[in-house]
Amino acid sequence: SLGSEPPSSPQVVEDGGEEDEEELSGGEEADLRSSSGRGSLLTRRGITLRVLLKDGLVEPGDGVLAIHYLGKNFVGDLLTDGKIRWVETGQIFNSPSAWATHCKRLVNPAKKSGCGWASVRYRGQKLVQYKTTWLGLHLRQEQKHQTWTTWYHFLLSSSSSPSPFPSSHPHLFDVTDVMVSRRTDRERIPVRYCTLGTRDAARDPHTLVELSAFSAINRFQPFNVAVSSNVLLLMDFHCHLTTSEVVGYLGGRWDTNTQLLTVLRAFPCRTRLADRDSASAVEEEICQNLFMRGLSLVGWYHSHPRGPALPSLQDIDSQMDHQLRLQGSNNGFQPCLGIICGPYYHGNQGVASTITPFWVVPPPEQRPNDYGIPVAVEVTYVQDNFLTSDVLNEMMLLVDYYRAAPDLVQFNQYWCPDTTMMDKIKGSLSCHAPKDQAYSQILEHVYSQLGSMN
Repeated sequence: SLGSEPPSSPQVVEDGGEEDEEELSGGEEADLRSSSGRGSLLTRRGITLRVLLKDGLVEPGDGVLAIHYLGKNFVGDLLTDGKIRWVETGQIFNSPSAWATHCKRLVNPAKKSGCGWASVRYRGQKLVQYKTTWLGLHLRQEQKHQTWTTWYHFLLSSSSSPSPFPSSHPHLFDVTDVMVSRRTDRERIPVRYCTLGTRDAARDPHTLVELSAFSAINRFQPFNVAVSSNVLLLMDFHCHLTTSEVVGYLGGRWDTNTQLLTVLRAFPCRTRLADRDSASAVEEEICQNLFMRGLSLVGWYHSHPRGPALPSLQDIDSQMDHQLRLQGSNNGFQPCLGIICGPYYHGNQGVASTITPFWVVPPPEQRPNDYGIPVAVEVTYVQDNFLTSDVLNEMMLLVDYYRAAPDLVQFNQYWCPDTTMMDKIKGSLSCHAPKDQAYSQILEHVYSQLGSMN
């Protein structure tokens, strides 16, 4: 049999911690992605077996955990404290990763990590699927709480008229800092970060940079992210309307206990390029909306209309600045999510926009004059069951705002030989919209408004 004789007293094994799960093999990573939804890679530290036990998604029991690896089977007990007891030896493991790493190394000594959440099954189902379920439930609870909080703050504001933003809340970013004219008609070829070197004032700030993976720079992603599909819908709609770059903010909540960032609302900025006069009024309105909904500022988005959805050097600096602003003066960690949407780039696969969540890791201390390192953020996208009135209202406000704009997209023109611009936006938004005929009819009304704009 595999392993040694059972020890006289339980032995706690702590090696193979959660951060080891960054080292996924190609097959395991593909399997994990397919099991947890589009674009998600849930191997982070915030959600543990103890969390799943506490919220009733799994229950303790004998022999409920299993690993199948290279023809070998391992069985484990799930204990009430979230630890795992290997049935064969009685050894105690602190996490799925620790147990999976230990078992796999017995079969394959060269194995570096266990990929526990993708490898360990609870009653026949991979643990990563329970983690995905937890994220979906948590986000929906946040949405319900948001509705209650909206009314609560409305009642407060109607009686006492509080300041639209608590003094402790960080200021919004200056939209005019990121809304600059771009040379989008000329193809920009992305470069690898390792080719940049030290900052050079002569370098084009519009140079696009390929994203790194956290594992490639020996880091683990320090937070989980769950994004509502309504956020993607509104953001993608906004980015499709104009040939110029657009920008907007993301509202949500940050849970320090679970290290989970939930993105619940998108707030498009209805302002023109470098229009500093209207930008302040737009930001004030967004401040009010965030406060009324009991939400925090958790990030921003912008578009690269005809180019790859990759950050430029200017985007990297803006993102780093935003991260520092959200962190504030208390030195507590709060992530700031950046998202780039590329609606009309012909390198996209099909009609769907490329949507790229990213973050920036500061350069090494010994190289303070280097650029920050842009890294891809793994996100769980949670499908909403309905379109909120807020989202529909924002869509109609955007239609009205861009109706007479000189850079309005001509929706009757062709994006490619067999696809009009209208077909393009419909196809892309269908990726995020609720799969319900009633909401399809509502969106058709919005599209008819677009058609009347040209």
